Amino acid sequence: MKRRKFIKNSTAAAAGIIAVPTIIPSYVFGKNAPSNKIQIGQIGCGRIARDHDLRDTLRFDIARVIAVSDVDSDRMKDGKKLVEDFYARKEGSNTAMDVKMYGDYKEMLLNPEIDAVMISTPDHWHSQPAIEAALAGKDVYLQKPTSLTIAEGRLLSDIARKKGTILQLGTQQRSSPQFRIAAELVRNGRIGKLHTVKVGLPGDPSGPEAEEMPVPENLNYDMWLGESPFVYYTEIGVHPQKGYSRPGWLRREQFGAGMITGWGQHHFDSAAWGMDTEYTGPVSLEAIAEFPKSGLWDVHGDFMVKAEYENGITMYTSGGFPNGIRYEGSEGWIFVSRGNYVATASDPVAQENSNKALNASDPGILTSEIKENEIHLYKSEDQHGNWLDCIQSRNEPISPIEIGHRSCSVCLLSHIAMKIPGTLKWDPDSENFTNSDKANSMLSRPQRSPYGTDFINFPSK
Repeated sequence: MKRRKFIKNSTAAAAGIIAVPTIIPSYVFGKNAPSNKIQIGQIGCGRIARDHDLRDTLRFDIARVIAVSDVDSDRMKDGKKLVEDFYARKEGSNTAMDVKMYGDYKEMLLNPEIDAVMISTPDHWHSQPAIEAALAGKDVYLQKPTSLTIAEGRLLSDIARKKGTILQLGTQQRSSPQFRIAAELVRNGRIGKLHTVKVGLPGDPSGPEAEEMPVPENLNYDMWLGESPFVYYTEIGVHPQKGYSRPGWLRREQFGAGMITGWGQHHFDSAAWGMDTEYTGPVSLEAIAEFPKSGLWDVHGDFMVKAEYENGITMYTSGGFPNGIRYEGSEGWIFVSRGNYVATASDPVAQENSNKALNASDPGILTSEIKENEIHLYKSEDQHGNWLDCIQSRNEPISPIEIGHRSCSVCLLSHIAMKIPGTLKWDPDSENFTNSDKANSMLSRPQRSPYGTDFINFPSK
């Protein structure tokens, strides 16, 4: 579906799904006008917040982080200290900032001083706070994956676009120049007609058995579980109580689908940029995957997914390929990866296996000039900086919500295909499978009251 047709159709669909009032964000007037600071609240104070989102936002003078929220009070206090220490160093005063703490992010969203929030929570806590932030008139930076179900992702996209929310997905590969360059070269025919894309993405290992442990006093475990079913607490299944190493929830299906969503949205988003499929999806999928037979961690291990698109491109995804994206055309190929870049110290890919940022069948392809009358893609030098710029300008960010929903959908469709043998037929316009009721039943999942998007109190007007 082309962009113009998509916007026309989806806007009409959004209006039919839910009616929400127009709320003028606080930065439009008063002390938070675009010429002044953008006041930000941080939701989730774990590894990604500390090593990536806070770090990469605090350095911009236009941003001012004034509040933090986490269900783990120790992590929340650490987040408060991190921000306050930053401003103390920057402004030369130990009283430069008094960061407010909220054990429940919903209370943060009621604060009229806050213009925007960054959501760096576990994957099962992405869609709900993003929707509620949009309804509260806040702009949003949302870590990927966009959602854990396609139904939640569609709801979030419709509401955010209806509200005019500046919502930036944390698919920061779009702000790494090699991914844009690769996509531009492919879109402008430098490797001929694109027919195959190979995405290298590892699986996760199985883990040990883990016995039930007492819930730490500093953790609101019921809220941490959120919409997901109740399971007993064990530390390696949640996050470390000391330090900020890679948390165990990443390898549990009820909280995330493993690497297919953990890193998959990054690569599928970048691949779609070169494939010109950002506002659509595959029309068929089939997959094989290994899953652990025992142990606490139960996400996929080795796997292979084949996805076919209406434009004739076939995309293969597997840990057997080098980590990154290889575009293959009738006249050559281009490979792109993160190279030596890491988002955090615990990224799961060995750097020696991923240090070639951009390569091609002919080196001359990479030095080819994109002329003025050819396709030039959105250029951003920094994902968080682009978000802040767009909050001021009200222009669309480089990783907007609908593109984020579509790239996340490929992750979720691939995961469903891992569970169901045979070829699944997908209609990207209606967002339904046309040949499997079982697959359609996996487009949403039961939610544990009072948490989840099913239990949001939507305005009646």
